[in-house]
Amino acid sequence: MGLLEGKVVLVTGGARGQGRAHAVVSAREGADVIIVDLADQIGSVHYPMGSQDDLAETARQVEELGRRVLAVTADVRSQAQMDNAVAQGIEEFGHIDVLIANAGIWTLGQFWEITDEQWQDTLDVNLTGVWRSAKAIAPHMIERQAGSIVITSSINGLEGGANYAHYTASKHGLVGLMRTIALELAPHGIRCNTIHPGAVNTPMHHHQRTYDMFAGHPGGTYEDMIEGGYHYGALKGTTFMAPEAMADAALFLNSHLAANVTGVTLPVDSGHLLLTGSNPTPVK
Repeated sequence: MGLLEGKVVLVTGGARGQGRAHAVVSAREGADVIIVDLADQIGSVHYPMGSQDDLAETARQVEELGRRVLAVTADVRSQAQMDNAVAQGIEEFGHIDVLIANAGIWTLGQFWEITDEQWQDTLDVNLTGVWRSAKAIAPHMIERQAGSIVITSSINGLEGGANYAHYTASKHGLVGLMRTIALELAPHGIRCNTIHPGAVNTPMHHHQRTYDMFAGHPGGTYEDMIEGGYHYGALKGTTFMAPEAMADAALFLNSHLAANVTGVTLPVDSGHLLLTGSNPTPVK
């Protein structure tokens, strides 16, 4: 029996990357899954975002594990769309036990050069979108007097990050939001926690700006990014992690194993926060 047997899990940003990993790992552990994604481009984002084809592929992988799946195209920036996604999920499955509020975007720029559009889009998706997602599902969980909410923050929700002040601000904001949600929902038996991914190998990072950032010069490559990742963590042999590492952490938090865990920030960072800066002598 899986750790989420009989549960229904709603994942935002579920078309690919960490969201797909959350959906597939949840299904592997016995859950039916609702995957929500914009499946379209946001103008200020400089890498290709998830598509309808990506959303369909996540659904296919869930079904391949023998679990039911509902794919919903919705924008976490819209309360009406998130309310509708939750309503569809309840109509399809009868209940929702878990929210993994994972949808997020990441763009680059020094804080004095970030455009108003970049700032607002990042806050609207990464912070307000999580609030809207939790707001949409809270009445249902309160009625059932049970539930678990896991929010994807970032290591940059616990430390600063040069060249993405808007992202860092949004991810820090999620910690305060999580703690308040956890406090307000605790009397109803509902838990809320954040996971804080370190360097994760997802399509969000597969573009030239990221490669250049890790190379330290224009013309960087994917290999430069992976090499730079070895300097990020303290653990031997770690560079950019697979998204399944985040999904396994969320699985723990959403399972009975964490029945008394709420209001916590869980870094999944290969020991990055142990370092004062980067790791100058990584052991591969």
